[in-house]
Amino acid sequence: MALVAAFLGWMFDGLEMGLFPLAGRPALKQLMHAAGPDADKIIGPWFAGIIAAFLIGAAAGGVLFGWLGDRVGRVKAMVWSVATYSIFSGVCGFATAPWQIGVLRFIASLGMGGEWALGVSLISEIWPAKSRPLLSGLIGAAANVGFFLVGVVQILLSRYEKNLSHAFNEAPTWRLLFIAGAVPALLTFVIRVFVPESEKWKAAASSGPKPSVADIFAPSIRKSTLLGASLAGVALLGTWASVQWIPPWVSQMTGNKNNEAAWTQMFAALGAVVLPLVVALLAEKFNRRLAYGALCVGSIVICEVLFLTKPPFGFTFLLLATLANGITGSFYGWLPLYLPELFPTRIRATGSGFCFNIGRVMAAAGNFASGSLMAIFGDYARMGSIVCLIYLLGLLVISYCPETKGKPLPE
Repeated sequence: MALVAAFLGWMFDGLEMGLFPLAGRPALKQLMHAAGPDADKIIGPWFAGIIAAFLIGAAAGGVLFGWLGDRVGRVKAMVWSVATYSIFSGVCGFATAPWQIGVLRFIASLGMGGEWALGVSLISEIWPAKSRPLLSGLIGAAANVGFFLVGVVQILLSRYEKNLSHAFNEAPTWRLLFIAGAVPALLTFVIRVFVPESEKWKAAASSGPKPSVADIFAPSIRKSTLLGASLAGVALLGTWASVQWIPPWVSQMTGNKNNEAAWTQMFAALGAVVLPLVVALLAEKFNRRLAYGALCVGSIVICEVLFLTKPPFGFTFLLLATLANGITGSFYGWLPLYLPELFPTRIRATGSGFCFNIGRVMAAAGNFASGSLMAIFGDYARMGSIVCLIYLLGLLVISYCPETKGKPLPE
């Protein structure tokens, strides 16, 4: 039940994260009355700004809910985090101005940021060590199942738009897509009733002092915290500041007359469902550092091929987008395996949540840069080819990181 809760929580996280890449462009075009060939230059900075606000909120939520998970328990804090992201994502469907979407996405992202740290800590502590690579891969794949589902929802909403819009007072598809984001709130009941609390957390909470965020910067932990945050920052910046812009790039390229952006997101998500599982298992068979370095090299190569060749929408484009999202998305199967191995039980959720989500602050800065590049070039591919060079930094950071393969979780 702990694995089911963590998987579904992160799957719905992926669904919520995938909403804006699909719904954001039509929403901003309608709310800002942007049209014509310069529409993307007009909405580009807003698109980037809302993603940046989401990432900053997720970083804050990772620290907040991670801290709550270390103080009141993984399960109780997980209920609050899922309720937060689902309810406020749904309310985005009633926004009447771009700034309202930005504010609501920020609040929703607090819960999204927290859920990852809580779910990863829970399964790391409940399941035996030999199972953790497979479980980390499943968690990494879960978000991309959500990305796939939001593409399915988009296509279904478009197909039945007339009937549904009539039922919802002629609401456009993008509003219905956001409203569908409230569905995960039902998961909170399942978590609260059926999911067991971590016995390791109970023992640590009863025998040690109450944890604080400052504990992850204690002299013996500080280096691990900074390195972990840098590793996550590279992965998140590469994804959110370049790869996540592929659906709006497709919309610009095709006009999205036949839901090409949704189909692209679905194909891309399939790649990131399979590969995180493979990478997590390879990280256990060989070692953590080698796997991360290989992902950095692979991400640079596939992203540059996609963004520099700029194939027309079709089989080749979808294949490259699937591989790009699959390889860059594999970091999210590696991070749930490695980050919990850096911190003792008493501060594991706080430390893992901080590292994963402080990376989102770096990604937010990268998105502002992406928005600026879009305002200059009006070209998603040129912007992506520049931003994805961040993976070179990952090769440098991993060279300073400790190898944790074969070592027990710190107590």
